[in-house]
Formats: sequence, structure tokens, C-alpha cells
Amino acid sequence: MTEAVHVETHGFQTEVKQLLNLMAHSLYSHKEVFLRELISNAADAADKLRFKALSEPDLYENEGELRVRLLIDKEKRTLTISDNGIGMTRDQAIEHLGTIARSGTAEFFRNLSGDQARDSQLIGQFGVGFYSSFIVADKVTVISRAAGEAHDRGVCWESDGSGTFTVADVEKVGRGTDVILHLKEEEGEFLDDWQLRTVVGKYSDHISVAVEMWQEPREEEAEGGEKVITPGEWKQVNRATALWTRTPRDISDEEYQEFYKHLSHDYDDALAWAHNKVEGSQEYTSLLYVPARAPWDLWNREQKHGLKLYVQRVFIMDDAEQFMPTYLRFVKGVLDSNDLPLNVSREILQDNKITAQLRKACTKRVLSMLAKLAKDDEAKYQSFWQQFGNVLKEGPAEDYAHREEIAKLLRFASTHAESDVQNVSLEAYVGRMKEKQDKIYYIIADSYTAASKSPHLELLRKKGVEVLLLWDRVDEWLMSHLSEFEGKQLVSVTRGDLQLGELEDEESRKQQEELAKEHAGLVERVAKVLEGQVKEVRISHRLTDTPSCVVTDTYGMSSQMMKLMQAAGQPVPEQKFILELNPEHALLQRLASEADDARFGEWCHLLLEQAQLAEQGGLKDPAGFVARLNKLLLA
Repeated sequence: MTEAVHVETHGFQTEVKQLLNLMAHSLYSHKEVFLRELISNAADAADKLRFKALSEPDLYENEGELRVRLLIDKEKRTLTISDNGIGMTRDQAIEHLGTIARSGTAEFFRNLSGDQARDSQLIGQFGVGFYSSFIVADKVTVISRAAGEAHDRGVCWESDGSGTFTVADVEKVGRGTDVILHLKEEEGEFLDDWQLRTVVGKYSDHISVAVEMWQEPREEEAEGGEKVITPGEWKQVNRATALWTRTPRDISDEEYQEFYKHLSHDYDDALAWAHNKVEGSQEYTSLLYVPARAPWDLWNREQKHGLKLYVQRVFIMDDAEQFMPTYLRFVKGVLDSNDLPLNVSREILQDNKITAQLRKACTKRVLSMLAKLAKDDEAKYQSFWQQFGNVLKEGPAEDYAHREEIAKLLRFASTHAESDVQNVSLEAYVGRMKEKQDKIYYIIADSYTAASKSPHLELLRKKGVEVLLLWDRVDEWLMSHLSEFEGKQLVSVTRGDLQLGELEDEESRKQQEELAKEHAGLVERVAKVLEGQVKEVRISHRLTDTPSCVVTDTYGMSSQMMKLMQAAGQPVPEQKFILELNPEHALLQRLASEADDARFGEWCHLLLEQAQLAEQGGLKDPAGFVARLNKLLLA
């Protein structure tokens, strides 16, 4: 490298300053994480060059053997991680090493727990791996040249982590990047060959790029007892075989887990994985993982998610979303296809028939993996559901072809357990259905408490009929696309006429008809008072302990859907509900005997507002409700 010219000093982005301070002064547990991250970055640079060189072979510059090298200089107390990958230009060095995504950084800081070991493992997950260098170094020098650029177009980036960095033009003969760590006084362990080999073996054995270390000349005894000097050489210290290309029976669970952590930058073990090689009309290998916990960006549907795509062992792209539906965006993994062209792009993938077939196969593989987990280990599946259940609920709307398989994986709370734990499957519900029951009943509310205490459940509880309790925001969307399961219709207990079918005997039906006739006058009188505020007033057969409730017309918009639209800023069409009255309740009997029209009107409005409050969780005019209630209490 020649002397630096055109030197500039830049200030770090504010978030980087915070991060550097954390690296330098807080994260001292599991310090070797820096080497995992830097080797991973170097391997990615090699993968990117390999892909770009498919269309621009001159980028190899007559050096096609890609590798990562570690070089120790004990006198200077430096450790250099060097690669001959894609490299960086001056502008790229400033952009990539001086700024980081604000959203990712903010989330990184929010996830810090104070546990040194755990927090250090967050580094790679949030895209801040390079800055882990400052855990062990008090100065970092990066010398890089982009593949294909002239030798004098190299760049030297340098910082002591105090808030600024310098960038200078330098000459660099070989393409790629050298990260030179000037180690802190107390970090001498990383100048030890054996320590570095141990860390490489632990974290980087499975990456497909060779990691090499310099082996010093040594004296050896040859045949005949003569002493010979073996010259120094670069020795490969990792296996450098892509793990997914190996036979599954030859791979240990520990190796699968280490590869998962390399792939996902997660610090927890994966919950489950499936490794398959398919031959025949299509040839591909997939290694798919289900994480144990949700990533920080799970709910950002715009964030790129997907599989790492290889074609014939050549890296093509990260986050290839075309092979995994959005409702399975938590899945991590690798897909290596022999059928796609090496020059495949995201645009080509969109309309490619092979892509559609691979997507279908990978989706089925994940759903089968989850079904097996649910069958074999209920506790593990419950852990999965707590993390990813709400994402999986998007499935029936997005993936009609696999709706039945997804439905079997769904879990709910129900009146059977009287608990807010969502562990009831639709199969278990059907297995417990009463003898003459032909429908699956559910209710959607704002919370578990609101659902479990809803007046709409009173008759069903009395008859011992189980009801699924739903309260997550996605549930209304889910149930609008999940109309039946194993031939059984799913019915909301808050909609229209509650049809119990053969669960009601002839005597009960006659009693309902008689009640409706007996109180027809009361119903007509209430309907006149509330004209324009409700769609209909009628006698209820679903209530046993509550005086009134509101229900949605069979084809009307539910309260929960209205709230979702309001929260999304969407215009909500005017909706009138049906008011049902329980004539056997004392309040209704009081109402029926009320001769004063004004007070009768107040009671009617109070019964409607009570029902709306129970169903919708709020009122348009709560002050008016309170005033009306106080007035009647004092009457």
C-alpha cells in the first residue's frame, strides 16, 4: 500500500457514536463474536463477487480462488481479517462504515437487556457486525479496493471509535478488503494462533469460503533422521463445505444450530429445522429453520424477508422472498436449485414457473415441519405459537391452497379451559363437539376478558357448548377467510340469528315463539323509541342473565372490523345493529310496566347503550350515558 492521499475526516452518525461507546465499554462477554461477524462479512463479500462475476468474469482479475485470511502480527499487536471478495469504493466505505440504518439501530438499543452475553449476541442480528471490532480494538483500519477498479483507486478508512473517521485514497494491488484490528492491551489472547483456530472452528466451519491462517516455517524430521525446514504457508482452518450440501445423517444437531446462527445472526438455537434434497423432475436442496423467537422486524411487512438463494452452489441473493409466503416470513434458510439459471434476477424470479413450484414445495415443507412439531412436542409448539401465532393467522387469507393445513396449526383460547392460553386446536374442538352439534362457534372481542364475559355466550354456556375466544387484531381478518373446517361451518355468536340446529329441541323452539308473541307489544314500543338508531328490535333466545345485547346482521360489518378500519384511517360505512331483549330479566319486566313515556324512553336508550358498551367497549356519548344512568337511579 502506498502513502495515503486526499485525506478527509468525517463525523459518525449519532447512532454510530452510541454504538461505538457501547462496544468499547460495555460488551465484554463473548468477545470472540467480533471474529464471527468479520469472517461472515468477508464470506459475504466473496459470495457477492462470485455472483457479479457470472456476467463480468473480468472482475476476478485472474484470481478466481476466493478465500478469507487471518494474519497475526504480535510485534504490532494487530490482527488482520483479509478477503479477496467484491471490495469497496471510497463512497461505499463512507456509506457502509459511517452510517447504519436508524430503525435497526434504535431497535438494537431497545433490545439491550443488561445481560452482557445476551447483548453481545445481538450484534449481527441488527446489521451492526462491523462495529463489534471495537470490542477488542482501540483502532480499526480498513483498506479496500472494489473488484474491477484500478490499483490506485483503493480506499483507507480508519477510526479509533471516538466519534470521527478518516478516509483516504491509497493504492492496493489485490482486490477485496483488509480489516486491521489494533488490539487493546488486554486483548492479547487474539494474537494466539490456537485461540483463533478454536473460534473459527466454532463459528465459521460451515461457511463455503476457505478461511486460512499463516503457518510459520517449522523444522521437521525427514526419513533417515535428517532435519528439514518446512516453508511457511497458508493453511485452511475451516471445513469450507456448504453445510446444506452434506448428507443430513452426517451433520450433528450442534452443526445445524451453528449454521442457523451464522445464517440468521440469532443468539438462540432454532426451534426446528428441515433439511431435504430433492431429485427428479426438479433438483434442489432446502434447509429451512423455524426460529425460537420473533425477530425485531417481524411486523414490518415491507422489510425484506426470505431465503438465501443459491444456484448450483453459487450465491445469488439474500432474502429471496419469492420462495416463502408472507405469513411464513419468520422462516430462515437456504435454497439451492439446479434448475434456475445462474443469471437469475428478482424480476425473472417473479414470473418463473420453477419459482412457483419451489415456493409451493418449501411452503408445504414448513407446514409439515410445524405439524410434526405440534404432534411431537406440544410445549415447544406452544412456545412457537406465542411468538408467531399471529403471523400464521394471516395464512388462510393469503394461501387458499394450504388453508386446511394452516387451519390445523391454529390455536385458540376457549370456554372449555376458561384460560387466556391459546392452546385449543380446531381438531380438538371438533373432537369435543356435542353429539348433535354441527357448527364451530367463536366470538371476537377487544380482549380475553371481554370475550369470555360476553353476554352472547350465556345460552351456549348453559347448554355446555364450547366457544372459541378470539381477541387479537388479526382475528377478524382470519375468520373472514376461514369459513369452515372439516365440513363444519365456523359461526360467530355475535352475528344474526344464533342457529343451534339440533342442539335445540322442539319444546325450546316453541317457548321462543311464544315469548316473541307474548312480548310483541313491548318490542314494537321499544323499536318506535329507538327508530333510526337500530336496524331491528327483537326478543333474544341467547341471553339468560343479561337484559340486552346488540348483534350484527348476518351480512353486516362487525364491531371489530369497524375498529380495524378506523385504526387504519379508512372510512367506515354507517352500521346499525340489531337490539335483542331478554324478557325474563327484571329490567325488562320493569320496562314493560313503565307507563311514563319519557322514562320509558330513557330506559330504552340505557338498555341500548349498555349493550353497545358490552359489545363495542365504548360509546359515542359516554357523558350522556352516565347522566341517563344517574337520572334513572335517582328516579
